[in-house]
Amino acid sequence: MPDFEAQLRAASLRVTRPRLAVLAALRDHPHVGTDGVIALVRAEHPTVSHQAVYDVLRVLTDAGLVRRIQPAGATARYESRIADNHHHVVCRSCGAIADVECAVGHAPCLTASNDHGFVVDEAEVVYWGTCPGCATARTSQ
Repeated sequence: MPDFEAQLRAASLRVTRPRLAVLAALRDHPHVGTDGVIALVRAEHPTVSHQAVYDVLRVLTDAGLVRRIQPAGATARYESRIADNHHHVVCRSCGAIADVECAVGHAPCLTASNDHGFVVDEAEVVYWGTCPGCATARTSQ
């Protein structure tokens, strides 16, 4: 279980109830949107405002404790898995998102065929398709 207080302190952030609640929500519900984070936090801490959750998400993202992902045409989602370079698969039908490890070896996607002089530190690959639940629903119609 991650030590959220230590993570916040290591990032030179104050330990607050809303920050701890957002980190816990993202640990338990990866790839959730802002509205989902708000609902999860307020279920446990009803006095935490919407604006506080927005502010916490921004601060945690800026501090590198949370990753914001936004596949084309989808709303922004957040995850706490930040220690690696992984990718995502997105269902075109329901919008479900799952993690996908780098294809082979040590983050091969970080070696661009032409980096144009950039120092590449992250690659974003999004696989699109249909999740098993939506595929089953289509075949049973």
